[in-house]
Amino acid sequence: MEKEKKIRLGITIGDLNGIGSEIIIKTFEDNRMLEFCTPVIFASVKVMSFFKKHFKSSINFHGINHTDQILDGKINVLNVWKENVHINFGEEDIEIGSYSVKSLEAATIALKADAIDALVTAPIHKHNIQSESFKFPGHTNYLAEKLGGTSLMFMVTDSLKVGLLTDHVPVKDVPNQITADLIIKKIDLVYNSLVQDFRISKPKIAVLGINPHAGDNGVIGEEDDLVLRPTLEQIMTKGKMVYGPYSADSFFGSGNYKNFDAIVASYHDQGLIPFKTISFGHGVNFTAGLNKVRTSPDHGTAFEIAGKNQADYGSFKEAVFKAIQIFKNRTEYLEYSKDPLKKAPKKR
Repeated sequence: MEKEKKIRLGITIGDLNGIGSEIIIKTFEDNRMLEFCTPVIFASVKVMSFFKKHFKSSINFHGINHTDQILDGKINVLNVWKENVHINFGEEDIEIGSYSVKSLEAATIALKADAIDALVTAPIHKHNIQSESFKFPGHTNYLAEKLGGTSLMFMVTDSLKVGLLTDHVPVKDVPNQITADLIIKKIDLVYNSLVQDFRISKPKIAVLGINPHAGDNGVIGEEDDLVLRPTLEQIMTKGKMVYGPYSADSFFGSGNYKNFDAIVASYHDQGLIPFKTISFGHGVNFTAGLNKVRTSPDHGTAFEIAGKNQADYGSFKEAVFKAIQIFKNRTEYLEYSKDPLKKAPKKR
């Protein structure tokens, strides 16, 4: 019987002055992680050795210069740069930010070339990464341009999944951005991801209103009645189980979210505040809709505790496991979609 091929998991180092190095090291100090994947850290052996010494870790790295040197059973570190880098934990530094960009660019090239199967990104600092050659607000926008597909920020745990109609958009601009076309596109992305990435055959999706109390019949804004509600009704005629708009203020506290496979929020904080309140430390940011799998932890660089050996690596570890699970689910789904006569695994 042929041995199952290990999933090659690319890992970007994130902001070197943040907690990325600590959560990566803490995750892979446990050798049992190598039974699930072959990690490839895009950084340099020099900088990873510095982090190993700083955090008094017993972890061992396998330095490589090309992806064809990746070895299973090892924690591979691909040398994206060779020079020494001066680390100042907790400091905002544009030069340090440039190394997180180098890591991301190299990992993305490897991902596109199928040298790695999936990608987990450690946190970056959105200001520190800006330059003349890199003008993206974050990972999601960069990957959306470099990889095929349409991106969707999808915050996920086993029991709660939240997608967004708009993400990094000023609150004042949200109503104007939510159009019928956008609603249809985003709900299609959520629906398709639930089917192929999470093996949910008939997803139930709830959509939160744009205004307080979903507009209260036009008393608190007309967008819910004029745009959101009729578009959801149109989507339902196509056979998708999509419900709403629901009043966002009571939706999570009442536990109503447990009745659905995913919730689509109208804007960033409407979805992410309850998600992080319920799931912080265990949630995962998954970029759905791309032709490659990318996950990340649900937190930022945490400069205030960087280098202090206090970082909780739970969310990063969950991001690793989610990337592996989603890659397997998607590969299996695409295989059975190509050959419908094959008996697909039983789905819920």
